Amino acid sequence: MAGTGLAGPVVAGETGPMRRGLVLIVCAQVMWGLSPAFWRLGIEIPAMDMLGHRVLWTFVTVLVIHLVRRSLRSVHTAARELRTRALEALAGVLIGSNWLVWVWAVTNGRVLEGSLGYFITPLVSVVLGVVVVGERLRRAQWAAVALGAASVIWLTIDMGGLPWVSLFLAATFGIYGLMKKTVNRPPLDMLTIELMVILPLVLVFLGTRLINGQDALVSASGTEYIVLLGSGLFTAVPLLCFAGAVQRVPLSVIGVIQYLAPSTHFLLGVVAYDEPFGGGRLIGFVLVWTGLAVFTLDGLRSVRSSGRVTGWRPLGQRGQVG
Repeated sequence: MAGTGLAGPVVAGETGPMRRGLVLIVCAQVMWGLSPAFWRLGIEIPAMDMLGHRVLWTFVTVLVIHLVRRSLRSVHTAARELRTRALEALAGVLIGSNWLVWVWAVTNGRVLEGSLGYFITPLVSVVLGVVVVGERLRRAQWAAVALGAASVIWLTIDMGGLPWVSLFLAATFGIYGLMKKTVNRPPLDMLTIELMVILPLVLVFLGTRLINGQDALVSASGTEYIVLLGSGLFTAVPLLCFAGAVQRVPLSVIGVIQYLAPSTHFLLGVVAYDEPFGGGRLIGFVLVWTGLAVFTLDGLRSVRSSGRVTGWRPLGQRGQVG
């Protein structure tokens, strides 16, 4: 037997899948973490155009994947269920609006606000668990939520207004993650249905823009073509990597590694994009980081004491959406 440290003993024969899973989750987090750099390549493209092309080409990408895997039948079966259609319709709206605000934030010098949003998402998920599902929190979890709330209050005072980008990203992603837990379908099938829901509106929007000669592709540079046409792969690949990792790696390990993406966002915002980061904003982030540290350590302690690794997922999500 060989120990994993965080997740208990692992049989030697399982180290191969575990290693592949770790590679997959790190690849997913690196792609999500570097997403600001990718979207900023199209900084001159209007956010709505970017969203429209992202939805369109992501749908094309997942459709090709389904055709290769011959798995369209499972999508058809899922889409026939009224409850699934209703939930995925709302999920499609949530994911679309989340993508829109994230791309807008990245291309308008607000990467740090976006980073904060994804840092506080696990705390929002905890609150949703209490309010919607009726979960009971341990004292350490309440302390983590209180620190997250203190961060938002502090930043509101420091900025002279609510950090709406952070709150919107955290709320939409938190609700999105909660909804995904209620639909027992493969992630790729669910993403396909979500895209199908908003695709008609996207086609109308892009078609109108194209007819009027205003679509981003009409006047795009070479780099902007790469961003627009490559947005589908850039969206689908990390999601598939994450889905593959979940099947091979304990969720306690995934939960810790998932902080890699917002941490990368933070570093890009401060170092690469030189966004304002004074003492007031630093205090806000320190409050969130402290809350996350309390939350993560409490989760790991709970996992070790129970001897199980399947019941704790710090971000409360199936993946990132950046």
